[in-house]
Amino acid sequence: ILLDGIDLKEWDYDALRARIAVVWQENMLFHETLRFNVAYGSRGAKKTEIERALKEAQVAQFVKNQEKGMHTIVGERGIHLSGGEKQRVMIARALLKNPDIVILDEATSALDSLTEREVQKGIEKLIDGKTAVIIAHRLSTIKHVDRIFVMDKGRVVAQGTHRELFENNDMYRTMVNVQLFGGELVK
Repeated sequence: ILLDGIDLKEWDYDALRARIAVVWQENMLFHETLRFNVAYGSRGAKKTEIERALKEAQVAQFVKNQEKGMHTIVGERGIHLSGGEKQRVMIARALLKNPDIVILDEATSALDSLTEREVQKGIEKLIDGKTAVIIAHRLSTIKHVDRIFVMDKGRVVAQGTHRELFENNDMYRTMVNVQLFGGELVK
């Protein structure tokens, strides 16, 4: 695997890590303040930068509504936040870091459809102009990307755009139909 034409084995691990942000399915929030959790990985970030990241992640209003604002304690693993709030805090963290590479591992899988739509706005801002690796079963989160890889039993079985795969790959088309139409075959 090459990054900027250089084999990953040749990269300095710390330099590589500094260029990557990950938004996990299982969030990595600490029993700390919202500010700490957003700025984690971007120590020394200014208040205005954190506020911008919160706004872009669609979580600024939530923070503003908290009695202690950015000093609100989220609890271990964000226990005091909803699923959507947790994901938006994680997206704000990644936005603040402004990485070259973004990895999204099922970043919206635990969200209802309405919350997912709001979180997706933050994700779109996060990945704009960046290399993004998006791991997803929920196809609504990936249909806008440049290239989709369809996996089956750990192997890549097809690749292409959403349209190409929908038109030419039975497995992908079936997955879309199940998610959108409850399994009715639509061509």
